Amino acid sequence: MEYTYQYSWIIPFIPLPVPILIGVGLLLFPTATKNLRRMWAFPSILLLSIVMILSVYLSIQQINRSSIYQYVGSWTINNDFSLEFGYLIDPLTSIMLILITTVGILVLFYSDNYMSHDQGYLRFFAYLSFFNTSMLGLVTSSNLIQIYIFWELVGVCSYLLIGFWFTRPIAATACQKAFVTNRVGDFGLLLGILGLYWVTGSFEFRDLFEISNNLIYNNEVNFLFITLCSFLLFAGAVAKSAQFPLHVWLPDAMEGPTPISALIHAATMVAAGIFLVARLLPLFIIIPYIMGFISLTGIITVLLGATLALAQKDIKRSLAYSTMSQLGYMMLALGMGSYRAALFHLITHAYSKALLFLGSGSIIHSMESIVGYSPDKSQNMVLMGGLKKHVPITKTAFLVGTLSLCGIPPLACFWSKDEILNDSWFYSPIFAIIACSTAGLTAFYMFRVYLLTFEGHLNVQFQNYSGKKSSSFYSISLWGKEISKNSEKKFPLLVAMDNNERASFFWNKTYQIDDNVKKTLNPFLTTTNFPTKNTFSYPHESDDTMIFPIFLLVLFTLFVGAIGIPFNQDGSDLDILSKLLNPAINLLHQNSNNSGNWEEFLINASSSLSIAFLGIFLATLLYKPIYSSLQNLNLLNSVVKKTYNRALWDKIINVIYNWSYNRGYIDALYTKSLTGGIRGLAELTHFFDRRVIDGITNGVGFASFFLGEGIKYVGVGRISSYLLLYLGFVLIFLLIYFQY
Repeated sequence: MEYTYQYSWIIPFIPLPVPILIGVGLLLFPTATKNLRRMWAFPSILLLSIVMILSVYLSIQQINRSSIYQYVGSWTINNDFSLEFGYLIDPLTSIMLILITTVGILVLFYSDNYMSHDQGYLRFFAYLSFFNTSMLGLVTSSNLIQIYIFWELVGVCSYLLIGFWFTRPIAATACQKAFVTNRVGDFGLLLGILGLYWVTGSFEFRDLFEISNNLIYNNEVNFLFITLCSFLLFAGAVAKSAQFPLHVWLPDAMEGPTPISALIHAATMVAAGIFLVARLLPLFIIIPYIMGFISLTGIITVLLGATLALAQKDIKRSLAYSTMSQLGYMMLALGMGSYRAALFHLITHAYSKALLFLGSGSIIHSMESIVGYSPDKSQNMVLMGGLKKHVPITKTAFLVGTLSLCGIPPLACFWSKDEILNDSWFYSPIFAIIACSTAGLTAFYMFRVYLLTFEGHLNVQFQNYSGKKSSSFYSISLWGKEISKNSEKKFPLLVAMDNNERASFFWNKTYQIDDNVKKTLNPFLTTTNFPTKNTFSYPHESDDTMIFPIFLLVLFTLFVGAIGIPFNQDGSDLDILSKLLNPAINLLHQNSNNSGNWEEFLINASSSLSIAFLGIFLATLLYKPIYSSLQNLNLLNSVVKKTYNRALWDKIINVIYNWSYNRGYIDALYTKSLTGGIRGLAELTHFFDRRVIDGITNGVGFASFFLGEGIKYVGVGRISSYLLLYLGFVLIFLLIYFQY
């Protein structure tokens, strides 16, 4: 075992040969490399599989021996400065290694088919392998300066992968937005690292924690300064894990290929911020203000992410806001000191959200098979519906991921989220109420995504097979079925859309479908070779190479929660996760046992389950296809009429919808205040430079020119004229002299 630990330094570099060889091949043998491009998926998967095997072996050793191994070597040595490099293998590293490798292998396998027809296939696998190297180096780093180096490499890879289709202006803008937003947090991270080094004289985690603890305990350091350094360190995690207020980049990052969304923005890169806070928790836990600020940031992000996901029409953007909200749960748990619960939810959420993103990729892939379907429409849930008949495997897998994220037992996220909710009641009842309410919102918007996508009828079906026109349409429903004028009058609670596809939840007006909408939908209709019938190119299930990773993620989602369940009813035996985390939990001086019996656990879980089922019920009531929910909607409409003022009710709902659809107006605020302010300052600086600085310089030149022109006419070349001018000036001087 010691031998394995000694050579663990090679783990981050195992996937590195793939991008190097691809680059060399494209440089020296471009034609052959491009012709054999599909072969590069095999070494990418093989090398990452080797890393996975080593990671699992190290994790087993961690569980059996509860040991921490660290190797440190000298990098730069000076009289007053010493910089070291090394690697650290502990429970946190083991967990992150397994997450990165398992999800990474499945994404690589999935991407081989998903990106097979893309011209940038080789570039994609080169970026992906280099990202895996950077992320593996990040989680095995033994000091802050090493983490910062790999932290920036991860950011570069994220920039390249988000803007992979850089010819699309929206993708180019999205990668720039992600890069700039993360630079704000990274600048704070760098300042925090330098500040802590100035105080402690070390970048190594072990020395950093010990020295900081002694300095604070003996009151030998300015407490305000070390608190400020901790805030700056946390700023890096805020940006990387899309926490409020630096969350704005994550939804736009969905412009990258869907496998990237699954790997980077669901399981690994956004988890880097959670990893950093967990790694620095021994430092943060001795500074109460920092812990309170972390928990406050987490609970704000939890609620904000859930509310912004309510009205999104893009399926990947809805999942992105869901990721933001779930990362908020993890940050909340870390702020409360619930180290185990945070990492448990990190594990369960990674597999569940990767399943949902790869499932959405399968949906997008199938929708793009419809003739005339453009990429911007293939992600719009409003234009979906009825896909369960065409993609049954994807539908089942997506439902499993949805139920897991909603917190339904016995799926993975139920165990971890419920543990966070239980811990929040002991920390702050206000935070607990918000967290539990958000659990209901999560169930609502996730089932909204599921119902809009898979239930009802495919929205492109405007003609039947006999070629006859269907009944007239007055609106397009969010349920995925057309609503006639009579149905709209009878059930005014149905959702209607205007010509810009912006709908309110409850709307009592009807609109004749606009010609622009008809033109948008016409390309979906294709005529077959049969002379008397019209039909459509329907979506179809993805290939086996895309379904297989989804199937494995379903298994992970079903069973990975078992690692955190106590085996004995009295909690006397530690679960697998507690055994793995035992050294770190002891370092934090916390109780490693997930105490409590099953009866108490079920009582605590009943409230969160009730809220989750309420959210599912409301989503089913509102977004179930019209033909199966008319009675429920009519009943709800009657209750609303009897209980509330209808105008006030509609106004409240529209305010909520507009808040969610417009991203809480936060992007607009940043655009006007930051972007607009910077442009205004730039224009003012430009005006000052052109009119004042250049004006003075040009003024001196013009003055010299006019002075020279004036003097030119004085010099006439006659001595008598010069003598007369001289005597004139003397006379003026004498008059002034005798006057005063």
